[in-house]
Amino acid sequence: MYSSEENAVTARPAGRSALRMGPAELVQAAAMARRFYLEGKSKIQIAEEFGVSRFKVARVLETALERDLVRIEIRVPAELDAERSDALRARFGLRHAVVVESPADADESPDPENLGEVAADLLGELVAEGDVLGLAWGRSTIHMAAALDRLPPCTVVQLTGVYDAGTAERGSVEAVRRAAQVSGGEAHPIYAPMLLPDPATAAALRHQTGIARAFEYFDKVTVACVSIGSWETGISTVHDMLTDEERAHYASLGVAAEMSAHLFDTDGRRVGRDLGERCITVEADRLRRIPEVVAIAGGQRKAEAIGAVLRSGLVTSLVTDTAAADLLLGADPGPRPALERADPDD
Repeated sequence: MYSSEENAVTARPAGRSALRMGPAELVQAAAMARRFYLEGKSKIQIAEEFGVSRFKVARVLETALERDLVRIEIRVPAELDAERSDALRARFGLRHAVVVESPADADESPDPENLGEVAADLLGELVAEGDVLGLAWGRSTIHMAAALDRLPPCTVVQLTGVYDAGTAERGSVEAVRRAAQVSGGEAHPIYAPMLLPDPATAAALRHQTGIARAFEYFDKVTVACVSIGSWETGISTVHDMLTDEERAHYASLGVAAEMSAHLFDTDGRRVGRDLGERCITVEADRLRRIPEVVAIAGGQRKAEAIGAVLRSGLVTSLVTDTAAADLLLGADPGPRPALERADPDD
């Protein structure tokens, strides 16, 4: 949905080398190129039609390209950067990487809203009928859910608590409901804060009926959508929920990124695991077992955090922007491709 391919075939004496072909050769080359590139016929079928060998067809097609008789154009929508997308996918060993052009008037704010729109289109491709879609808290996932206009019938489950219980209806709970409405499937929201005062309170909430029911679906999730935060004010909801003393403590452990209340250093290793005991969130080991985990994050200020999470082995695909992609393409991808799902702590 977010990419298309257009092949344009022309026959013309373009340049000195093309003029060396006679008119009959030009016409035949153009006809063979049209059959192959536009009509999708095989070289054997073309050979049979023109009464020549398939080897001659191959030579004619090769000559047509060399002499500029054939031009192949691959076009994607202007807001997508196909070259950076492919380079980023290859560099980090991802299944999918989609890079969106950063807005010309963008400031240093992370996660432009158009990331959510492209991610919505990507989910429309990745989710199949009968899948279980998991959505974690995050501004980018909320934007994504708002932009959804198609999903096959699937169950939608919330993977984390909310940033603020008072805004649940306008945040991740609404995102889960929106996705379920578009797909026509069941919704399993979590009406609880992401961060609790202590592990005992968090454990008690996990056993409440509605929350426990959502947790039962975690092992069934086939596609998940998550956000990434840098460890600084306004760029990580978890960072903003903690006290100054707690922020300083986790910063001293080398935190570079946060995803679904899990903290990572620059190498993708998990740090500050005690924080997870106070949180309502999907466990890292469960995330690692989900076949497709799509992260949505962009902006220069998030580039280091995105790289850290990619090295963690928890993410298989990424939707980002050119501002972050340019920095990521110059960064160390880590010792293993993301698709290996390897735990850097092991």
